[in-house]
Amino acid sequence: MLFGICVFPEKNVQDEANKWRIRHDPHYCNIPPHMTIREAEEWDESTLKLAVDHLSKSTASLSPFKVTFNRVSTFFPVTPTLYFALEDPAPVLTLQETICTGQLAQTLHNYVYTPHITIGRNMPPGELHDLYGNLRMKQMKLTTVIDRVHLLYQTEQGGWTAYQSFQLRDS
Repeated sequence: MLFGICVFPEKNVQDEANKWRIRHDPHYCNIPPHMTIREAEEWDESTLKLAVDHLSKSTASLSPFKVTFNRVSTFFPVTPTLYFALEDPAPVLTLQETICTGQLAQTLHNYVYTPHITIGRNMPPGELHDLYGNLRMKQMKLTTVIDRVHLLYQTEQGGWTAYQSFQLRDS
Protein backbone atom coordinates (compact mmCIF):
# COMPACT_ATOMS: atom_id res chain seq x y z
CA MET A 1 0.00 0.00 0.00
CA LEU A 2 1.15 3.56 -0.70
CA PHE A 3 1.92 5.64 2.42
CA GLY A 4 3.02 9.25 2.87
CA ILE A 5 3.52 11.73 5.70
CA CYS A 6 2.20 15.28 5.81
CA VAL A 7 0.94 18.10 7.99
CA PHE A 8 -2.35 19.88 7.46
CA PRO A 9 -2.69 23.61 8.09
CA GLU A 10 -5.62 25.08 10.00
CA LYS A 11 -8.95 25.68 8.26
CA ASN A 12 -8.29 29.34 7.36
CA VAL A 13 -5.21 28.35 5.33
CA GLN A 14 -6.99 25.37 3.77
CA ASP A 15 -9.91 27.59 2.73
CA GLU A 16 -7.60 30.10 1.06
CA ALA A 17 -5.65 27.36 -0.74
CA ASN A 18 -8.84 25.66 -1.88
CA LYS A 19 -10.03 28.85 -3.60
CA TRP A 20 -7.25 28.19 -6.13
CA ARG A 21 -6.95 24.42 -5.93
CA ILE A 22 -10.54 23.74 -6.97
CA ARG A 23 -9.71 25.04 -10.43
CA HIS A 24 -5.97 24.55 -10.76
CA ASP A 25 -5.07 21.36 -8.87
CA PRO A 26 -6.22 18.01 -10.27
CA HIS A 27 -5.57 16.47 -6.81
CA TYR A 28 -8.16 18.75 -5.19
CA CYS A 29 -10.62 15.90 -4.62
CA ASN A 30 -7.98 13.43 -3.41
CA ILE A 31 -6.39 15.28 -0.48
CA PRO A 32 -6.91 18.54 1.45
CA PRO A 33 -4.27 21.30 1.28
CA HIS A 34 -1.15 20.03 3.04
CA MET A 35 2.62 20.18 3.32
CA THR A 36 4.30 16.93 2.37
CA ILE A 37 6.89 15.85 4.93
CA ARG A 38 7.82 12.54 3.28
CA GLU A 39 6.97 11.49 -0.25
CA ALA A 40 4.63 8.55 -0.77
CA GLU A 41 6.14 5.09 -0.93
CA GLU A 42 4.94 1.49 -1.06
CA TRP A 43 5.19 -0.17 2.37
CA ASP A 44 4.48 -3.66 3.58
CA GLU A 45 3.11 -4.42 7.07
CA SER A 46 6.54 -4.69 8.70
CA THR A 47 7.70 -1.37 7.22
CA LEU A 48 4.45 0.25 8.36
CA LYS A 49 4.94 -0.98 11.92
CA LEU A 50 8.51 0.33 12.00
CA ALA A 51 7.35 3.68 10.58
CA VAL A 52 4.60 4.03 13.20
CA ASP A 53 7.11 3.31 15.99
CA HIS A 54 9.57 5.82 14.50
CA LEU A 55 6.90 8.52 14.15
CA SER A 56 5.74 7.99 17.74
CA LYS A 57 9.28 8.48 19.02
CA SER A 58 10.16 11.35 16.66
CA THR A 59 7.08 13.44 17.42
CA ALA A 60 7.59 13.04 21.19
CA SER A 61 10.68 15.24 20.93
CA LEU A 62 9.08 18.02 18.87
CA SER A 63 7.01 20.98 20.02
CA PRO A 64 4.09 22.52 18.13
CA PHE A 65 5.06 25.61 16.13
CA LYS A 66 3.57 28.39 14.02
CA VAL A 67 4.31 29.05 10.38
CA THR A 68 3.29 31.89 8.11
CA PHE A 69 2.68 31.71 4.38
CA ASN A 70 3.58 35.12 2.98
CA ARG A 71 3.65 34.74 -0.80
CA VAL A 72 2.86 32.65 -3.85
CA SER A 73 5.78 31.10 -5.69
CA THR A 74 6.39 28.59 -8.47
CA PHE A 75 8.65 25.67 -9.29
CA PHE A 76 8.58 26.62 -12.99
CA PRO A 77 10.49 25.69 -15.19
CA VAL A 78 11.17 22.43 -13.28
CA THR A 79 7.45 21.74 -12.86
CA PRO A 80 4.38 23.85 -13.71
CA THR A 81 3.38 24.24 -10.06
CA LEU A 82 2.15 27.22 -8.02
CA TYR A 83 2.30 27.16 -4.24
CA PHE A 84 1.96 29.11 -1.00
CA ALA A 85 5.51 29.70 0.27
CA LEU A 86 6.63 29.99 3.87
CA GLU A 87 8.04 33.16 5.35
CA ASP A 88 10.47 31.02 7.38
CA PRO A 89 10.70 27.34 6.38
CA ALA A 90 13.17 26.44 9.19
CA PRO A 91 10.64 24.84 11.61
CA VAL A 92 9.18 22.63 8.86
CA LEU A 93 12.67 21.72 7.65
CA THR A 94 13.56 20.69 11.21
CA LEU A 95 10.39 18.60 11.40
CA GLN A 96 11.17 16.93 8.07
CA GLU A 97 14.79 16.26 9.03
CA THR A 98 13.73 14.73 12.35
CA ILE A 99 11.10 12.49 10.81
CA CYS A 100 13.06 11.41 7.72
CA THR A 101 15.80 9.61 9.63
CA GLY A 102 16.38 5.99 10.57
CA GLN A 103 13.60 3.79 9.21
CA LEU A 104 12.09 6.76 7.33
CA ALA A 105 15.29 8.04 5.73
CA GLN A 106 14.75 8.67 2.04
CA THR A 107 17.07 8.15 -0.85
CA LEU A 108 18.40 11.30 -2.44
CA HIS A 109 16.09 13.16 -4.78
CA ASN A 110 16.81 15.38 -7.76
CA TYR A 111 15.35 18.36 -5.90
CA VAL A 112 15.76 20.30 -2.68
CA TYR A 113 12.94 19.77 -0.17
CA THR A 114 10.85 22.95 -0.13
CA PRO A 115 7.93 22.95 2.31
CA HIS A 116 4.87 24.48 0.65
CA ILE A 117 1.15 24.13 -0.06
CA THR A 118 0.39 23.44 -3.70
CA ILE A 119 -2.41 25.57 -5.17
CA GLY A 120 -1.93 24.64 -8.83
CA ARG A 121 -0.16 21.89 -10.74
CA ASN A 122 0.23 20.60 -14.29
CA MET A 123 -0.81 24.02 -15.55
CA PRO A 124 -0.24 25.17 -19.13
CA PRO A 125 2.65 27.69 -19.12
CA GLY A 126 0.49 30.62 -20.20
CA GLU A 127 -2.07 30.03 -17.46
CA LEU A 128 0.63 29.47 -14.86
CA HIS A 129 2.45 32.71 -15.72
CA ASP A 130 -0.79 34.71 -15.82
CA LEU A 131 -1.99 33.42 -12.44
CA TYR A 132 1.47 33.71 -10.88
CA GLY A 133 1.79 37.29 -12.12
CA ASN A 134 -1.51 38.19 -10.49
CA LEU A 135 -1.01 36.34 -7.22
CA ARG A 136 2.54 37.44 -6.50
CA MET A 137 1.32 41.06 -6.38
CA LYS A 138 -1.21 40.32 -3.61
CA GLN A 139 -0.44 40.75 0.06
CA MET A 140 -0.55 37.46 1.94
CA LYS A 141 -0.14 36.56 5.58
CA LEU A 142 -1.67 33.22 6.51
CA THR A 143 -0.58 31.83 9.87
CA THR A 144 -1.21 28.32 11.16
CA VAL A 145 -0.12 26.12 14.03
CA ILE A 146 1.48 22.78 13.20
CA ASP A 147 0.82 20.47 16.14
CA ARG A 148 0.61 17.01 14.57
CA VAL A 149 1.93 14.87 11.75
CA HIS A 150 -0.29 12.55 9.73
CA LEU A 151 0.59 9.18 8.27
CA LEU A 152 -1.67 8.79 5.24
CA TYR A 153 -2.44 5.94 2.89
CA GLN A 154 -3.86 6.02 -0.61
CA THR A 155 -7.25 4.38 -1.11
CA GLU A 156 -8.19 2.29 -4.13
CA GLN A 157 -10.11 5.31 -5.49
CA GLY A 158 -6.94 7.45 -5.42
CA GLY A 159 -7.82 9.57 -2.40
CA TRP A 160 -5.66 9.88 0.68
CA THR A 161 -6.88 9.21 4.21
CA ALA A 162 -5.27 9.22 7.65
CA TYR A 163 -3.89 5.95 8.92
CA GLN A 164 -2.67 7.54 12.17
CA SER A 165 -1.90 11.01 13.52
CA PHE A 166 1.01 11.85 15.82
CA GLN A 167 0.83 14.88 18.09
CA LEU A 168 3.96 16.99 18.55
CA ARG A 169 4.37 16.86 22.31
CA ASP A 170 7.98 17.67 23.34
CA SER A 171 7.95 15.34 26.34
